[in-house]
Amino acid sequence: MSEKKGKIFVISSPSGGGKSTIVRKILSEFPEIVFSVSATTRPKRPDEIDGVHYFFLTENHFLDKIKNDEFIEWERFYDYYYGTLKTFVIDYIKNGKSVLLEIDVKGALSVKKNFSDAVLIFIDVPSFEELVIRLKKRKTESQADLQKRIDRAKMELSYKDKFDYIFVNKDLEEVTSQIKSLIREILKKGEIV
Repeated sequence: MSEKKGKIFVISSPSGGGKSTIVRKILSEFPEIVFSVSATTRPKRPDEIDGVHYFFLTENHFLDKIKNDEFIEWERFYDYYYGTLKTFVIDYIKNGKSVLLEIDVKGALSVKKNFSDAVLIFIDVPSFEELVIRLKKRKTESQADLQKRIDRAKMELSYKDKFDYIFVNKDLEEVTSQIKSLIREILKKGEIV
């Protein structure tokens, strides 16, 4: 077992902020960082693998885990529960592996309460109008669901000042490079900056 404890990195942004793409690019460059697989009650999509994309749980199983305090953070989001299992994260960081979580802002702040040395990174958008354009271009939701995402984005943006670092995603390659540099610096120092 390694004596060096791993780091916890949390990346959040509103839908359309680019966090999923940025997270994929970070993980491809840092094989020593483990992606935190969240648990959810939403149905598994045909291309998803249990334990890789999510841990798919029944609602009763998820609620049992809440009662047993098995989550670092959890939330009901668009009719389903999502959460980060304590054992998943703690086992890796105790063994010297760093973990990257891609979660919503409230979840990120819950992680910070439990792990004060977690590094919270917020991906901001150039403007709210730009975010709405990005969400509309995706054409993945009904008008009602789109409006829910827009309303939720307003709430998420109101929390950004509680994060350790804020990066504005004007240019995807540039912002990804900046975040990679930050992570590299933190990992090299072996301490939170």
